[in-house]
Amino acid sequence: MGAGAMGEIKHLVVVKFKEGAVVEDIVKGMEKLVSEVDLVKSFEWGQDSEGPEMLTQGFTHSFSMTFDKKEDYAAFQSHPNHVEYSATFSAAIEKIVVLCFPSVCVKPAV
Repeated sequence: MGAGAMGEIKHLVVVKFKEGAVVEDIVKGMEKLVSEVDLVKSFEWGQDSEGPEMLTQGFTHSFSMTFDKKEDYAAFQSHPNHVEYSATFSAAIEKIVVLCFPSVCVKPAV
């Protein structure tokens, strides 16, 4: 099984924020970060609205970034803006799952 047509790398983060975390500010910070770093090809985020608790396990938000290649993802990880923002993001998180993988596109967007 090969990677998607472009060999893109997806960086998926699923979190449960700590009680009292100002999620709106965290999301604004993430939006600012990805707008300032050209290595990020695309960015999407969302808040769970339908999942039953037994399936969501308390996780509430998902953040997804796309990179052209794994070298861009690696460069993003050490980018000063990412390093700085990560401290703020990490301080607001109670639980987190992070996956980074080559994307396999089965049905492209129209």
